[in-house]
Amino acid sequence: MNVKVLIADKFPEQYIIEMKNLNLDVNYSPKLGENDLPESIKDTDILVVRSTKVNAQTIANGKNLNLIIRAGAGVNNIDIKAANQKGIYVANCPGMNSVAVAELAMGLMISLDRKIPDNIIDFRNAKWNKAEYSKAGGLKGKTLGIIGVGAIGKEVAKRALAFDMKVYGKDISRIEGVMIKDFSGMDQILPMCDIITIHLPAIPETKGLFNKKMFSYMKPNSLLINTSRADVIDEDALLEAIAEKNIRVAVDVFKGEPEDKTGTVSSKFQSNPNVYVTHHIGASTEQAQNAVAEETVRIIKDYTTSGVIAHWVNRAKITDAKYQLVVKHYDKPGVLANIFDAIRDNKINIEEIENIVFEGGIAACCTMKLISAVSPDMIKKMNENPDILSISHVAI
Repeated sequence: MNVKVLIADKFPEQYIIEMKNLNLDVNYSPKLGENDLPESIKDTDILVVRSTKVNAQTIANGKNLNLIIRAGAGVNNIDIKAANQKGIYVANCPGMNSVAVAELAMGLMISLDRKIPDNIIDFRNAKWNKAEYSKAGGLKGKTLGIIGVGAIGKEVAKRALAFDMKVYGKDISRIEGVMIKDFSGMDQILPMCDIITIHLPAIPETKGLFNKKMFSYMKPNSLLINTSRADVIDEDALLEAIAEKNIRVAVDVFKGEPEDKTGTVSSKFQSNPNVYVTHHIGASTEQAQNAVAEETVRIIKDYTTSGVIAHWVNRAKITDAKYQLVVKHYDKPGVLANIFDAIRDNKINIEEIENIVFEGGIAACCTMKLISAVSPDMIKKMNENPDILSISHVAI
């Protein structure tokens, strides 16, 4: 039976053809919305989305659903908790649209400095206002603060340096392999910056990060760019800062953004002349979409041919495992089954397991991460099997 793939967002035709050439049963339905998916998902094995929301009902209805791919970087439009509870893989395509978003961020900086949209609006209304629009400050020599120096932030930095800007960054810290959001020192970096550009994921630590306190650190007349996630900004606090400090803002995301591709829109930013809004188009270049599509096809191909999930985002970073058992053994039927029986009989849960065969297919090494310790008597009994080469057991 063919693997069924549902693509619920716009996707380049050449990569749909590539999927079909992999003998996949592809349903291309780019107009599906959040409320359409629960009915459409029923016999789907793999779901591909860009901005369409995948809610808990969709995941519950996906009886065959085993993999959700976000054709982009962020996965905040997918109910990860619901996916975790059903053991559904969630994967993304990180870094594929970094250049596109960085280009938009730079474009928004220039647009704010030169008031390009206002120029155009006045011209279309038969109004000539050269005196007003000849007051731009220019970007050369300005201090840019990049909040979130990941793949996109790094691409912005490259371009800003080419503009002869002074670039500072506030990055994510890593402690023992865990991503820790460290936003100390913002009271030092924000007051230095003429322009601030935000490139952060939407997670609990970043929600409402730019609040009244953060805006109090910003320079009067400074520029703020957000091409990341709407939740990062407290919009009411931003409007206050605009009124008090004449901060000028350009965003590609905002709260209440319509899910549909066309229609009406309403936002508290609409009547504010200090705010420019684009239509969540940061990743929407042909180059970026092709790169994302190519990576999506690669993820599906790897999954369907080898079971490997590239960019698996909902794999547990930290488990409850406290011990590691490594068994080197002859690669024969039943050897590991006896080990597993002993572990099961002693009510020890295996959190992770990996069995690797040495070249030649004679010996193998099985590594297990366990909730509780294996007793010396258990190890002694395991070692009685002549097909066991060695056993090591350590706390982790």
